[in-house]
Amino acid sequence: MSFPDKKYNDIISYSTAYFAEYTAAAATVDMEELDKAAGILTKAYETGRTVYSCGNGGSAAIANHLVCDHCKLVQTDTKLTPRVHSLSSAIELITAIGNDISYDEIFAYQLSSLAQSGDVLLTISSSGDSENIVRAIHWARNNGIKVIAMTGFSGGRSAVDADVNLHVTAENYGIVEDVHQSLMHLLAQYIRQGVMDERLVIERKF
Repeated sequence: MSFPDKKYNDIISYSTAYFAEYTAAAATVDMEELDKAAGILTKAYETGRTVYSCGNGGSAAIANHLVCDHCKLVQTDTKLTPRVHSLSSAIELITAIGNDISYDEIFAYQLSSLAQSGDVLLTISSSGDSENIVRAIHWARNNGIKVIAMTGFSGGRSAVDADVNLHVTAENYGIVEDVHQSLMHLLAQYIRQGVMDERLVIERKF
């Protein structure tokens, strides 16, 4: 059932219902898939591979935010030096590809120029069915790149084609994106604390 499924007359009741929906949606994430995602990212950071992120709209903001937390935060107090790049951030290149070739190719084209076998692609798409996301996944899978997909709603083609699917069962864009943002944060924090001295874990703010 989608949310909201009725009209609310005050923000208190709406926010109470929203947070209840968020809690329920977060509980639908497959923990085994999350564990696989953490393993793939940790290995990439330990071996000097590059992690590429991408998304459209609000998901693009999460993809860009991921660079900050998975590059700077994970490196803090650890010996890891993550290489993380958002394919959603280079507006000049995105508009050139979109204008001269096709918007459907904006991410796959960048991967063909930058990525190498052994790298990782992390896609963020609420529908899981955005054509530019799906094409990036197909390019990655065909070129030896592991794919982690964050999806919502029905999961779309991303849920089927990715190596790991972090699916959020919800029918509200805000809730799906909120859980995706949480997954992005917790993966970074988990990986960071996992290689830190326990004394520093206790002392530091995350």
